[in-house]
Amino acid sequence: MKRKLTSRDEVVSYLTKHLNDEDTQRLRRSELVLKKFGLLPRDFNLETFLVALLREEVAGYYDPKTRTVNLLDWVPMAEQEPVMAHELTHALQDQAVGLQKWMKRGEKDLAEIKKDPTPADIENDEMDNAREAVIEGQAQAMMFQYALAPAGRSITASPELVEAMEEETLTGTSGTKVFNEAPIFMKESLTFPYSYGMEFVVKVMQKAGKEKAFGAVLQNPPHTTRQIMQPDTYLSGERIEPMRVPDFKHDFANYQKFDIGAMGEFDVAVLIEQYVGKPASKRLYPEWRGGYYYAAKPKPDPNSPAAPPAPLGLLYVSRWANADKAAEFAAIYAASLKQRYKKAEEIADPATDKAGQDSEKEIVHRLKGRHAWTTEEGSIVIEEQGDTVFVSESLDAATTATLEKEVFAAPTFVK
Repeated sequence: MKRKLTSRDEVVSYLTKHLNDEDTQRLRRSELVLKKFGLLPRDFNLETFLVALLREEVAGYYDPKTRTVNLLDWVPMAEQEPVMAHELTHALQDQAVGLQKWMKRGEKDLAEIKKDPTPADIENDEMDNAREAVIEGQAQAMMFQYALAPAGRSITASPELVEAMEEETLTGTSGTKVFNEAPIFMKESLTFPYSYGMEFVVKVMQKAGKEKAFGAVLQNPPHTTRQIMQPDTYLSGERIEPMRVPDFKHDFANYQKFDIGAMGEFDVAVLIEQYVGKPASKRLYPEWRGGYYYAAKPKPDPNSPAAPPAPLGLLYVSRWANADKAAEFAAIYAASLKQRYKKAEEIADPATDKAGQDSEKEIVHRLKGRHAWTTEEGSIVIEEQGDTVFVSESLDAATTATLEKEVFAAPTFVK
């Protein structure tokens, strides 16, 4: 195995080089979708942020292509030893499973495939996030174990100490200005593989032993963020029925596909945290049972080539443990509209001739049935039926009606 002391400029060059055209395109798609959900500010530049952050935050890295452990020449020697424990763990993982090939299993980009994604494709869309959490979680666990060993302590028997060390490492005094000022979604996304990943590894070690938490997990890795955030679901072999999906190509005939993917347990956890806080998020996100989104842009009108670009259209479907949890999530999503749009006015229900009749306190607890709003980017519909929440944003009425019919009428779905 090779080793190298690397300069700050070399780190930036490495990061920029590995952010290739495909990654950049994916980032730009993700950026627009995240802005549509309100998880990033409208003027946020994701690519610039990531390079700036990693330039400040990286303490070392393992390059599987050259099989080289890179430590940084500006980091004090005393801080490099635990970092080396982290990076050497990556080297061992690489020797065990071949990290490039192992991680590539999760790199399928649903926006780039020609055919409509299947329910299995949606279910596996979080595979790369789950695998990254395994890789970084194991390395983080060994870094902390290395730090605790001289005192005769272990990561499995010192949960409070590990939690304090984790807080210090991820968000404490070592946090940079770039990280501290980042949107909630970026903070949570960047720390997820390390924090939840390590908690996953420690929990598996406690319940099933070291071999299960390391070698066995690499051979049979989790494939969703739910399994990472709730290790018991991984250990028990929990099986959640994949969500059926509409006939996207038919239903979005007047649109051009822009992006598509899963909205997993981690995604809804951050969304809930952003709009109603972390305690509510921790209470509600374990009740998640599936979700996906489909983003599209209207096909250009050949008769109006100079027309301004239309807003991004969005279909979002989310499934929950029961109707009460679905209604609670629908209410949180509805309450977020006032923060995400300059103008969001609820449309009166013809059956009652009332609109916006719930107080804000009531709406964050329940939202049953079908509700609609007008915004500067078009209409929004949020509908809750049973355990499922349907959201349509900036789509035309006919497309919304077709999608509603399919989402809530299982026999018409594509298998």
